[in-house]
Formats: sequence, C-alpha cells, structure tokens
Amino acid sequence: MTTSTIPATPISSVKPVEVPVDGRPAPLLVRVTAPLRGDRLPVVVLSHGNGWSMDGYAPLAEHWAGEGFVVVQPTHLDSRSRRLGHDDPGFGDIWRWRIADLVAVLDHLDAIMAAVPGLAGRADARQVAVAGHSWGAQTAGALLGAGVLSPDGATEERFADPRVRAGILLAATGTGDSLTPFAAEHLPFMRPAYAHLTTPTLVVAGDADRSALSTRGPDWFTDAYHLSPGADALLTLTGGEHSLGGIVGHEVAETTDASPERVRLVQRVTTAWLRTRLGVDPEAWPATAADVRRTASEVGALATA
Repeated sequence: MTTSTIPATPISSVKPVEVPVDGRPAPLLVRVTAPLRGDRLPVVVLSHGNGWSMDGYAPLAEHWAGEGFVVVQPTHLDSRSRRLGHDDPGFGDIWRWRIADLVAVLDHLDAIMAAVPGLAGRADARQVAVAGHSWGAQTAGALLGAGVLSPDGATEERFADPRVRAGILLAATGTGDSLTPFAAEHLPFMRPAYAHLTTPTLVVAGDADRSALSTRGPDWFTDAYHLSPGADALLTLTGGEHSLGGIVGHEVAETTDASPERVRLVQRVTTAWLRTRLGVDPEAWPATAADVRRTASEVGALATA
C-alpha cells in the first residue's frame, strides 16, 4: 500500500483543461497540478501507461507539484475511459496520437496555464521535462530523441523536441527484437531505437519486472539506459515490478508490488533529478545521488554513467 504524504507546499489540481488538437478523434483533456505559491515554476508533462488517464499517478504528480513543479497530465486515446481495445481499427495509430498529445501540450503551455486560476504567468516554459510510465515512457522517450522503428527494422521515425530539457522514463519499453509473438503482432510500434536519445534522462526500472510482452527478463526495461547516449542515470528498485512500488496510484489494483519505501525512493530520486536538470538547484542531484548510493541499498541501486 502506498502511503499518502503531505506535499511540501500547498497544491491545487484542476481538470479537465481542453487542449486543441486538429483531427484528434476525441478532445485532448489534461489535468494540471501545481503549487499554490512560487514563480518561474518548471513544468513536467507526465504520460500515463496503457489504459490509465490524467487521474492516475497521484504519488508522482502531487509530490512533484508539492516540490515546486507544474505537472500536466494528458489523457491519451488508449485510456480505459474511451473503451478502445487492441481490436479497434484505430488502435495501431494511437502511439502517434500519444506523441502528438505531448507536442500539443508543449504548443499550448501558456493557454493551459491561463486556464488554471492563479497559475497564469507563474510557469517557466523554458524549463520543461517529459516523464512517462510503461507505454507513457515510450511516448515521452520519443520527445527525448528515441526513434520508433518499423516492424521490419528498415526505417526509423524520430520526434525529438528541442523544447524538452530533461526526461524521466519509468519502466520503459525495451528494444523490439525481444517482443513476444503476441506483442509483435498487436503492438508492432513497440520498437524504440535509443541511439539518438541525447536529452539528459533518468531511467527507473524494477529488478522483478517481468513482462508478458518480452522474451527477456527485467533487464528489458533497462535498455533505455544502456543504449541511450543521453540516459546517464539508472535507478533499479529491488523487488520492483511494473508498478514500481505503487507510482500509478494510491492503493490501486494494478499495483502488484506495493511498497511505500520504493515509492518514496522514486519520489526522492526523480525530484532531485528534476530540480537539477530544470535549473532549480544544481546541488540537488549530486547530493541525493551520493546519499542514495550510501543508504538505500536495500530498496534500490543507483547507477550513473
């Protein structure tokens, strides 16, 4: 069970805020969670995993907001709220719409902030990170520079966005050469290519995360770290499964490895990473990284390139 914590500063959360996207099959709705105080607030765009929505990931969104970040969470077309299954004719294009959702958020940041009472003029659109969990990690990774290979591996599409200064990939999809037959047939776009991911990125994985989509073990979820020139930190959670201790929500059924200690470690490490990479505190990351290496060995291990 994930224990709730009181944010460091008071926060507010507003939903839904509609973001204009031409041709999208349904309106793009986002949740914005932000501190009630402060100016020049960095922005984190958080992409949910398959089936989730802007209503998930409170342990991260609320924590980051309490630490001084504006968190924007889009609801992608694969959300359970839309009842869209793998057999839907439009499912094969959702990965593209997911990436387009994040780009649309970046395109309309000022309007999104203006739609939230008291937030207009307080966010710093020059200091933006993207984060994602599971399918959301592949989505966020595309803006960080990771390509998407065609099913035959012959071509690679890239979507890097220079407005993004840093990234966090949580339980990120590994390379497509290890997909199971089911995944290769139904999720042919799950073929990230990491050679051009050059934006500074923190990767988080669980050492007990065994996916039915991959023929490999938990190391599949560390490919983003080992193959990306920009991924220079890897947090591996001891005993962590796909929910990484419970980051998807407080006491949700999908969490198979509930651990407040794991969640707190993810909160702590990701916050320090964001504070340094988005210009808030240059000492936050090196100090936290050193302390985690010294004290957190039973919960997780931190490696840096």
